[in-house]
Amino acid sequence: MIIRSAKSSDAAAIADIYNDAVENTTAIWNDALVDTNNRKDWLRDRTSAGYPVFVCVQNDTVIGYASYGQWRGFDGFALSAELSVYIHKDHRGLGQGRALLAQLIDAAKAQGIHVLIAGIDATNEGSLKLHGSMGFVETARMPQVGKKFGRWLDLVFMQLRLDDRSAP
Repeated sequence: MIIRSAKSSDAAAIADIYNDAVENTTAIWNDALVDTNNRKDWLRDRTSAGYPVFVCVQNDTVIGYASYGQWRGFDGFALSAELSVYIHKDHRGLGQGRALLAQLIDAAKAQGIHVLIAGIDATNEGSLKLHGSMGFVETARMPQVGKKFGRWLDLVFMQLRLDDRSAP
């Protein structure tokens, strides 16, 4: 398994992983599928804004991806970032998510991010457990703020403070 920065040539695999999450899980609260060009644009926009996108590669195949980006569009939130980690359905629970999350944490520390935030569907026990095992703590639980598959969804926010510095 190799974790590396994503390239434009990874966009099709990233789109496939994203679309599976849209169609079959509550990990992404969206109904719209994306194509390769959409993910190329997303990758370009994310990296040009200074945020990392990593892929997990096994046997020359992208089996997962992860990134973080702007938490909210106000100056006061500039040192907080929201992350995403997605793994191909055939590879979940095998450690790739942990490896990608560890890479994100290291990158965020190096970039001077103070807090990483994860928004997770309350029924996604695997993601809640993964983030908890990496030091994230639950900071909010918002009942019925989303919907998918004909039911209301609760959103859990978990966060990891990356340093103990005073506010600048």
